[in-house]
Amino acid sequence: MSDQSRDRVEGTFDDMKGRGKSAMGELTGDDEMKAEGAADRAMGAVKKGLADAKDALDTAVKKVTGD
Repeated sequence: MSDQSRDRVEGTFDDMKGRGKSAMGELTGDDEMKAEGAADRAMGAVKKGLADAKDALDTAVKKVTGD
């Protein structure tokens, strides 16, 4: 599995985990759990963004090197 694929999978997992925590925090009125959920979702977005940046860099390198 490529680094980009791994980052996307981990990012999606973090996002889903965060959504679950946020929902549970909302249901129980637990502000700390809601905050943890928001942090997990943010980490997921960062990992997905990192994968996109790596893809863009790989594409740019291939254009320059002709691979």
